[in-house]
Amino acid sequence: MTRRLAEVAKKVGVSEATVSRVLNGKPGVSEATREAVLTALDVLGYERPTQLRGDRARLVGLVLPELQNPIFPAFAEVVGGALAQQGFTSVLCTRTVGGVSEADYVDLLLQQQVSGVVFAGGLYAQAAAQHGHYELLHERKLPTVLVNAAVDHLDFPQVSCDDAVAAEIALAHLRALGHERVGMVLGPKDHVPSRRKLERFQADGGDPELVEHTMFSLEGGHAAAARLVRRGVTGVVCASDLLALGAVRAARRAGLSVPGDVSVIGFDDSALMNCTEPPLTTVRQPIDAMGRAAVDLLVAQIDKAVVPADELLFEPELVVRASTARARA
Repeated sequence: MTRRLAEVAKKVGVSEATVSRVLNGKPGVSEATREAVLTALDVLGYERPTQLRGDRARLVGLVLPELQNPIFPAFAEVVGGALAQQGFTSVLCTRTVGGVSEADYVDLLLQQQVSGVVFAGGLYAQAAAQHGHYELLHERKLPTVLVNAAVDHLDFPQVSCDDAVAAEIALAHLRALGHERVGMVLGPKDHVPSRRKLERFQADGGDPELVEHTMFSLEGGHAAAARLVRRGVTGVVCASDLLALGAVRAARRAGLSVPGDVSVIGFDDSALMNCTEPPLTTVRQPIDAMGRAAVDLLVAQIDKAVVPADELLFEPELVVRASTARARA
């Protein structure tokens, strides 16, 4: 007990006596200090006293699929900063292959009495995935926000980049440069954002025979783009920057130059894409605006405001660099 008091007092920057007053429900402690002490208990892994367990911790789960793709650490930084400004501490949860799943993290977060959860790039975007843990959150009425497109039956607020516009501006850019055989590299077939990009690609006259689906990785992009290159494409639109870097590598392995023979466009504008060789033309997700909107929607729910389960669509922006050029005559 003495060790717990000392650790919590050090974490919050108050005396052990103040911590003791909070834990024993004694008066004379400000609400801000009380919340700070309870949050420190949660962060340090100590159980709250029985009489305080009904109180929600000022913790928010931030559930991401991975950290290798630089767009997700960037998103975590924005959300974590915005939550801190609102007096919340983010708990980062990253899925691991064969390890902790999204459903496992949801169970852990519920045990920690978190105030809410923000998901980005989660299983809610895959039609064939298991969605029972989202239904559990809905049953518990825990404030939740999903970032980027979800399957239809989940009743949560969403903050999304407009995938249709992203596909439209990427395809228009390549056509303006004279490319007629334009291919597309997308995520899995049941991935909702990829479906939306594909729908706009085909609606704008894109050839469905020049579309490849793969896993979101450098290697997946390489394999998919290699198949497109063999079919004679001169431009490739990719559903992520990692896929685009794989496409650049595929073109080079085939003895072609980028952008001399094949132009490549990514999606996200994640960190260091202006430092690749060549610097990558990409469609930028407005991560700052989307992250702050997700936090605003979450905090509104925590404050018991009525938040419709609608989708806020944010406009992407084409960032032209050196991986696209005019098609050879």
